[in-house]
Amino acid sequence: MIVELTSAAELLAFWAIAGYLLGAIPFGIVTARILGLGDLRKIGSGNIGATNVLRTGSKLGAALTLIGDAGKAGAAVLLARALAAEDAAQISGFAAFFGHCYPIWLKFKGGKGVATFFGLLFALTWPIGVAAGATWLATAAIFRYSSLAALLTAALTPLWIIFFSFSNLFFLSLCLASVIYWRHRENIIRLIRSQERRIGPK
Repeated sequence: MIVELTSAAELLAFWAIAGYLLGAIPFGIVTARILGLGDLRKIGSGNIGATNVLRTGSKLGAALTLIGDAGKAGAAVLLARALAAEDAAQISGFAAFFGHCYPIWLKFKGGKGVATFFGLLFALTWPIGVAAGATWLATAAIFRYSSLAALLTAALTPLWIIFFSFSNLFFLSLCLASVIYWRHRENIIRLIRSQERRIGPK
């Protein structure tokens, strides 16, 4: 259930730091500034992710942010896997995910990690990424809540990992789900109170 550690501790520490710094790049903030959309932290929910960029009315900005946030976790995984080993890939990927949620450049106030979560899964093993993506799309289509789709996807990903026999990713998936639920704690309260904003209406 836990990936076997084969790399030296110093190497794993290097990839953890590299992954965190890569994940901490706030693509939403950078994209918004380049496109002249304003300071995301003062718009909508104040979140730095693609959903809040979309609230500015810029579909291009939202798409670029989505690609950047997903891509940085994917890059962390693929680089560590190519230059080190699978244990380094998992650690670097999680560090990138954590860096997105708690970036040092923004006083540790980052995004909720959903796009980075998907980028990480697709890079680690694409069948799990596809299963998680399908879960999100189906939930979002049925219930029209982006946050609920993210929460259900995070909860079901460990089960997808067992189903597809990628048991070495199980512990990582639990860590990812825990962070996503913590980052969505305010959304959970709004969902319980039926105050959460649905996908579609302004």
